Amino acid sequence: MKVAIIGATGFVGPHVVTEALNRGYEVTAFARNPDKLDISHEHLTKQAVDIYDTEILAQLLVGHDAVISTFNAGWTNPDLYNDFLKGSRSIQQATKQAGINRFLFVGGAGSLEIKPGVQLVDTPDFPAAYKPGATAARDFLTELRQEQQLDWTFLSPAINLHPGEPTGKFRLGTEQPVFNEAGKNDISVADLAVALLDELENNQFVKKRFTLGY
Repeated sequence: MKVAIIGATGFVGPHVVTEALNRGYEVTAFARNPDKLDISHEHLTKQAVDIYDTEILAQLLVGHDAVISTFNAGWTNPDLYNDFLKGSRSIQQATKQAGINRFLFVGGAGSLEIKPGVQLVDTPDFPAAYKPGATAARDFLTELRQEQQLDWTFLSPAINLHPGEPTGKFRLGTEQPVFNEAGKNDISVADLAVALLDELENNQFVKKRFTLGY
C-alpha cells in the first residue's frame, strides 16, 4: 500500500511515518519543509507542498491508496481557526480530486463529550490557548460527518497526548474520552500512530470518529 501522510513534520506526523514504514508501506511524507523530517528509509519519499494549493496537492496525491492527515496550522498562528479549516478542507478536496477513497484525519480531543451534549472544548476550564485549534477541529468533524464520497475516519487523541514508546495496549472509544481507573485520559503519540495504522488496516470506524486511551 502507498500512503500519503500530510503534516509529516509536526508532533504526530513523524510517529505515523515511522509506524507506516515499520508495517512495510510505501510512504510519501508531505510538509512545507519536509527536510525537517529526520527519517531516512528506502520506502520513504519526502515531498514539499503548500497544502492550501488544492490543485497541486491533488496532483501529488494521485497514485496513493490512502491519505492520512496530521495537519495542524500551528498553535501560535494568530489565525489558527480559519487556517486549520482552510487547510483541512483543501486536503479533503484534494483527496477526492486525486481519486483516493480512504481518508484518515487526526483531529483534537476538544470535540469529545465530557457528559451528554457537552464537549470538552466548551467547558469553562478548557485552556484558552488551545481553543481556536480545538474548535476548528470540532467544526471540521461536523463537516466530515456530511461527507459521502470519502471513506473517512476522524481520530480524536486522548486529552493528554504525550511522548512515549508504542505499547499497542490501549482501549478504543467513540464519542467520550477513554478514562482509566484514576480518571485520566492519556496516550502516547507513538500509540496514537499504532491505532491510526490499525484503523487503516481494519476499517473499524469508516465514516465515524473514534478515540483511545490507556
